[in-house]
Amino acid sequence: MEPSDDDTEHATGVSEPFASVDDSGSATSGRGALAGVVSGIVDAHMHQWDPVTTPRESNRVARVYRFAPAVGDRLFRLANQADREMALTPRFLLRPYLPEHYLRDVADVEATAGAPISSAVHIEASWQGSDPMAPAGETRWIDALPFGVAGAPALAAIVGHAQPRDSHLGALLSMHERSAQRAPFRGIRTMASHHPDPKVRDWTDTPHLLASRDFLHGFARVAERGLSFEAWVYSHQLHDVAVLAREYPEATIVLDHYATPVGVFGPMGARTGHTAAARADILARWRDGMAEVAACRNVVAKHSGVAFSFLGYGHQSSGNIGSQATLTDMMGPLIAHTTDLFGPDRLMFGSNFPIDKPNATVATIVGTLLDVLAPRGPELLRKVFRDNAVRVYRLDEQSSDPR
Repeated sequence: MEPSDDDTEHATGVSEPFASVDDSGSATSGRGALAGVVSGIVDAHMHQWDPVTTPRESNRVARVYRFAPAVGDRLFRLANQADREMALTPRFLLRPYLPEHYLRDVADVEATAGAPISSAVHIEASWQGSDPMAPAGETRWIDALPFGVAGAPALAAIVGHAQPRDSHLGALLSMHERSAQRAPFRGIRTMASHHPDPKVRDWTDTPHLLASRDFLHGFARVAERGLSFEAWVYSHQLHDVAVLAREYPEATIVLDHYATPVGVFGPMGARTGHTAAARADILARWRDGMAEVAACRNVVAKHSGVAFSFLGYGHQSSGNIGSQATLTDMMGPLIAHTTDLFGPDRLMFGSNFPIDKPNATVATIVGTLLDVLAPRGPELLRKVFRDNAVRVYRLDEQSSDPR
């Protein structure tokens, strides 16, 4: 596929900037744009974990890191390239991330946006366990965390892990629902991201999981319960999302993280995004794939993963992006294209914290979105930052926006 001049321009970073900047280099065009629009933002995509006390793949390393961070840092440098480029630093993945930590990370959003983050949807975060019912343990653990206490945002809803191919799916979904006592259980996520580059991390062993026969057959048990499905794929897998959405038009499919176009901004893995031509092609193919998925009216897209390491911002442990103005200039074309395709009623904001934390603060991510979206008017902002999440996850409106 030959990229257009416009695509090449965006991929090489020479397009017109989306935001004006002040003397410090901070973007200013969207500052305070949510004041009077919503009194509370719903963060539709965040994670919590404790790799020291709950079952995680990283348990052993996390326990070392807790008592000997320098040793943990050395072990991280010995990790495979795919894991290093995904995490960038062990500081956030190997330490607990709980409501108190999330509160600190969102505290300055109100100064940037004109409204605070008042509630959040928790998305499953790779809970481990050999018992078929183990994923419900994460739902039970999340439900008991002190959200809504000491100023922390409320827990609006829980999305847990389940695998539609599994024979025990129905029993697991029932246990998820019983385990969610304080916040409602509203959907599942089965990570389907798989990349042909061997040095880019895979999250499944099946390249086209969502379009596989067993997955499509089992998904009927998700749809019949009215649960949403979070689809996180890499951009070359967008057709798989369209296959699933067309097979189950009655189900709500939530597309996470812009269907991450790995390497669109810089080199990733062994060969992804290593040249300007390759990055232009990644962007062009992403644009086409997003258009195919957006044509499925039951798909809702998240403005999440704005500072995701997979995009190729750089491989330093921090400082890869630098400023909000830079992030806005880089992500602006992707944010705008997604907004154009899905329209005001099928978009939601998600911080993807703490995964995006090495590259940007929550306030910077929200500020970048406002730089691009504020000129489109307050109605779109109200829907993206609150109303659509309330509708999609069937939230209690009072707890999600306490006006």
